[in-house]
Amino acid sequence: MKTFRIASIPGDGIGIEVIAEGVRVLEELARRDGGFRLEFTHFDWSSERYLATGAYIPQGGLEALQKFDAIFFGAVGSPKVPDHVSLWGLRLPICQGFDQYANVRPSRVLPGISSPLARGSEIDWIIVRENTEGEYSGSGGRVHRGLPEEVATETSVFTRAGVARVHRFAFELARKRPRRHLTLVTKSNAQRHGMVLWDEVFYEVAGNYPDVRTDRVLVDAVTTRMVLKPSMLDTIVASNLHADILSDLAAALSGSLGIAPTANLNPERKRPSMFEPIHGSAFDITGMGIANPIATFWTASMMLEHLGEANAAARLMKAVETVTAKKVFTPDLGGNARTADVTSAVLAAL
Repeated sequence: MKTFRIASIPGDGIGIEVIAEGVRVLEELARRDGGFRLEFTHFDWSSERYLATGAYIPQGGLEALQKFDAIFFGAVGSPKVPDHVSLWGLRLPICQGFDQYANVRPSRVLPGISSPLARGSEIDWIIVRENTEGEYSGSGGRVHRGLPEEVATETSVFTRAGVARVHRFAFELARKRPRRHLTLVTKSNAQRHGMVLWDEVFYEVAGNYPDVRTDRVLVDAVTTRMVLKPSMLDTIVASNLHADILSDLAAALSGSLGIAPTANLNPERKRPSMFEPIHGSAFDITGMGIANPIATFWTASMMLEHLGEANAAARLMKAVETVTAKKVFTPDLGGNARTADVTSAVLAAL
């Protein structure tokens, strides 16, 4: 029997709550499947740890993570810590340190859930986000701090190698989808260096994928397409910042941020990949027992698929869809179910 070692990092806020539910469901799924085992190791890396010790990740932390098959991550962010400190203290060091350059975010309206769009049933997208450089490279600085002439620079860094590999990943993914359609999203009319490189490299890579249909849309224009003509989109590839924003819009159009999953992939599998719901730490509802665990369950399904357990992944998604079809909804979806109620329903569906 195969055993997969999973590093569990619940993090902050509702991340702690939903990861616990995700572990429950995954362990039950593995028990029922019988073909694999999941061995979880829990890490207390969080804002509370940062406030107590001055560090989110202890010395040697990334080296310790390297031995795991995957990372199951909750959320990071606390009212007690500036957002840029928490993000750069925990999530980004893992994404960049493990070269998880392909961030994959599927979006579709699950059974029983209503989209705010009249044409929401047409939503079936996968957004591929470049995840290690671009606008979130961390390059830049501030000088003359606190003075009237203070200057801050935020430099986007795009490398040909980094752009080419995420485009190749997106083409490979699009090729596996029924429509074989890939949309390039940039802002190359105004950002004339990095974004133009994105365009040029995209069409160079496209030459190796004649079976994939392509188009290019500016990032502002694609938001209108997502809202007004969702069927025109299928697989989307965009830079770190642009895809970060677009994927949250996609989640909202699909019904709620509480249902949306993410995979941070190291496609070459030289380092572990990380799987997380996109909703964040949501301190406004922390401790209330009403966080939606659906995003975590969908994320867990993506993790199982990455680990090669496609049947278990499909079974988990079928259970999730059975529960949403019955409208066992937490408040973000207009219901009054609690987190534990949704988990119990999914376990029963399994």
